[in-house]
Amino acid sequence: MRILVTNDDGIGAEGLQRVAEMAKRFGEVWVVAPANQCSAMSQCVTIRKSLTVWPVDYPVAGVKAYSVSGTPADCLDVALGYLMKDCRPDWCFSGMNWGYNAGFDIAYSGTVGAAMQALMLGVPAIAFSNQRGDVYEVADHYMAEIAETLLKKEKLTQEIWNVNFPGCRLEECKGILWDAQIESAPYYYGPYPAEHRPDGSIVLHDREVYHEDHGERNTDVAALLRNRVSVGRIRSMVL
Repeated sequence: MRILVTNDDGIGAEGLQRVAEMAKRFGEVWVVAPANQCSAMSQCVTIRKSLTVWPVDYPVAGVKAYSVSGTPADCLDVALGYLMKDCRPDWCFSGMNWGYNAGFDIAYSGTVGAAMQALMLGVPAIAFSNQRGDVYEVADHYMAEIAETLLKKEKLTQEIWNVNFPGCRLEECKGILWDAQIESAPYYYGPYPAEHRPDGSIVLHDREVYHEDHGERNTDVAALLRNRVSVGRIRSMVL
């Protein structure tokens, strides 16, 4: 099996390295990832501008790696249209993103966007995300198990798999919610924290407020707020 690994946090991201290391369990691994941070770019592609591709000495042994001066979706186009055109991947793993991709926020996600680009190009895909922070105990414990389970299922041709890991300690994790539904609201919400400056400008800071009232619904956001791993499907809008 040949697996293409990409992300939106950039070629140097810790989450990307963790996914590449995990993917080696299943076969040959190629990494093609953006040179720079590309979060919230969705399925944006570069037009009217050239792309530069660099070979990278990647820290995971046995992995071929390339950096692309473009977006996550560009990385799929470069990989499938040039770098791997004669050795197409069987699967694409996108991530692991630094921060959840759940609820309506998936519409903006570069991680999900890369997975969708893979699907549109005929390659089934899984998007992986972890809660912001530096705690990967749950992801390290469950990621390979979940990947193996999904790889054994019938390949999806109109949907991608979307996997989110809570950033809690392993003993605090309450298991996996399979077939999680997409929450009908964004994970991040609320007013921007505003900073008014003497020159009349206003700085709007990143929102860090989360929805908390989710009852017992089987949604991705509800699962994550209860320290459960969320595994669900996202349908392509064009396939």
